[in-house]
Amino acid sequence: MNDYLVKAYAFNGTVRLYAASTTILVEEARKIHDTFPAATAALGRTLTAAAIMGAMYKGDQTITIRIDGGGPIGGIVVTADADGHVRGYVVHPHVHGSTNDGKLAVGFVVGQNGFIHVTKNLNVKNVFTSSAELQTGEIAEDFAYYFLMSEQIPAAVGLGILVEIDNSVRSAGGFILQAMPGAKPETIDKIEANIKAMRPVSDLIDAGFTPEMIVEEITKGDHEIVEKLDLHYHCDCNRERFASGLASLGATELEAMIADGKPIETVCHFCDKKYEFSVDDLKAFVPVGSKIKS
Repeated sequence: MNDYLVKAYAFNGTVRLYAASTTILVEEARKIHDTFPAATAALGRTLTAAAIMGAMYKGDQTITIRIDGGGPIGGIVVTADADGHVRGYVVHPHVHGSTNDGKLAVGFVVGQNGFIHVTKNLNVKNVFTSSAELQTGEIAEDFAYYFLMSEQIPAAVGLGILVEIDNSVRSAGGFILQAMPGAKPETIDKIEANIKAMRPVSDLIDAGFTPEMIVEEITKGDHEIVEKLDLHYHCDCNRERFASGLASLGATELEAMIADGKPIETVCHFCDKKYEFSVDDLKAFVPVGSKIKS
């Protein structure tokens, strides 16, 4: 099954619900960054949430999510757009931890002493950043708290990753449900009961459940699917962007690099792609700060 999400309205339009399958893109991220299982789960849950949140916007609007709970993983950075593209990384990918019952200790590796920051680039004059304190470091609960405290939207969030014994991703997915104005208390009670009775999202995906079937599990049929969006791990880095970054360093730093007499290699944090710049390239930046064309 290819990665995709669906958007639905439920209970007479008083609830907005997204459900996603993200196994392929989370495995792609694992391969790029060589993450250990707990780090894979932390990054995968954040990638899944970001993919869903990106679908809440339109056009060329983007979001960037930063999570730093003070744990050994060191932090998570993920970006997503409205077209289903998502990318991300963890600062320390070779981190693992498990609980006494053998589950991945995501809360431990992420930590709880910190914040989740969401920066929205809506392509207006300014970007907007909102934040909320981490509650558990388990990611899903932290996003639910973020929606409530920073956006004043009651939400339920489910995110899950299953990792194989060889460290590959077996299944990944999630949902974000938001109560809209007019949602009745009895509707909220029904949703809570349905979610409580569900198996974990990762188990549902592993059992072959599609995003549509996850929506059905939550609403018991009282919904209308209005959108479907394919999801992909995608990085839009390029040589010109890195050249611009080097040119912005200024003459002093560039001249020091030139004096070293060696080419400079830059590496993209999101996809690990490398771009090399020769001494002659660096010299071209000094007098005019011009860009190197791809």
